[in-house]
Amino acid sequence: MPLPFVDRASSSLPVQFVPAPKWRNWLKEQSASRRGWLESLGLAGAAGDFALLPGRDGKAAGAVLVLSATPDLWDFGALATKLPAGTWKLADPSPVSPTDAAIAIGLGAWRFERYRAKKAKAGPKILWPQGADKARATAIVEAISLARDLITTPSSDMGPAELAAAAEALAKAHKARVNVVIGGELLKQNYPMVHAVGRASARAPRLIDLTWGREDDPKVTLVGKGVCFDSGGLDLKPASGMLNMKKDMGGAATMMAVAAMIMATKLPVRLRLLVPAVENSVAGNAFRPLDVVPTRKGISVEIGNTDAEGRLILCDALHEGASEKPTVMIDCATLTGAARVALGTDLPALFCNDDALAEQLLAAGRKTADPMWRMPLFKSYRRLLDSKVADINNAPGVAFGGAITAALYLQEFVPDDVPWAHFDMMAWNNTSRPGRPEGGEAQAARAIFAAIEKRIARI
Repeated sequence: MPLPFVDRASSSLPVQFVPAPKWRNWLKEQSASRRGWLESLGLAGAAGDFALLPGRDGKAAGAVLVLSATPDLWDFGALATKLPAGTWKLADPSPVSPTDAAIAIGLGAWRFERYRAKKAKAGPKILWPQGADKARATAIVEAISLARDLITTPSSDMGPAELAAAAEALAKAHKARVNVVIGGELLKQNYPMVHAVGRASARAPRLIDLTWGREDDPKVTLVGKGVCFDSGGLDLKPASGMLNMKKDMGGAATMMAVAAMIMATKLPVRLRLLVPAVENSVAGNAFRPLDVVPTRKGISVEIGNTDAEGRLILCDALHEGASEKPTVMIDCATLTGAARVALGTDLPALFCNDDALAEQLLAAGRKTADPMWRMPLFKSYRRLLDSKVADINNAPGVAFGGAITAALYLQEFVPDDVPWAHFDMMAWNNTSRPGRPEGGEAQAARAIFAAIEKRIARI
């Protein structure tokens, strides 16, 4: 979807911004006719209030948007939908940077219309905010939009092959290299967990391996859970739990978005993106509860639950990613319902084995209004993953601490000397808010990119 910005226009209408605490004073400074107009609309100066401002000819002469008391970029996200068709010019969006304002507006313009015969009418055109970093804003908006498109696409059109094709298109756009290991080759090349989880589907599982950048630059490895649909396997989900499982590849899409930002901005890193792409289906050859399956690392896993499949495919990819001893390794996954119970749908859970990396990510989340919350890798709970017949069990038979035990399972495949962060996320907006329409969402992607950027700058 093209961004709603233009570089120049013969004429444009102004959009003013008023912080909510200053609304009354601003209103007093307006003409009597304008005050009467705004009062007739019932505007009370609450954050998010918006109104067109009439001119003497009865046509719109501008617009006003009320910002929150402590504005962030999302205050501007609604402009792409609230402004009518025409060309508009933003007043100084301070205290939010012009680049952040542009990002929010661009993300607010995203729509998923692939299957609609009748497309939405053309929206407004907005002059680039003065001082905005156009290239950076474009890179971020396009990357997030890519992830949203991939996540929102139904599984009928977004299986492992289609996810691999999207990665290949991304690689081609940025002159990256990509290798895809498919089906039985996963066993030959020692990705047994990816194969075990995906083999019951008519659509063959894959391991997507994208690399970009100079070999002597700092290594950054991204790993994303690519379960294109999760039936739960033989531990079948109920209908309500299966309804939105097209988004179970949201971690992969989010990591593809971060990779796109890195490549588009030419960050001086040697990037590696690993995506195990599968469909967790039911068939005669599906892996079963209490099966014991080998891993790329060489340790055996007893299958406590076939619906805890995300950690199974990730463990092979994490072990491979860690083999190069990257400067930083980050994975994203729609991994557990337990994380959503603990933190809700808007707040990804962060687990990290390196305090400095964790603080960089948290600080980046605060700065970019892309929040997360750190949760503990509580070592005492590792005992819950013990198996009587194998080296480890993928799903303990207890109902508590599920996000922590899932993260501890993944940690078994990451050496202590590799700085690693794991995000357990929803990857979906349940409702529409400014800049965040309902549908797929690359949660934490902007924060991860910003944290990597800052970390690399210090090397």
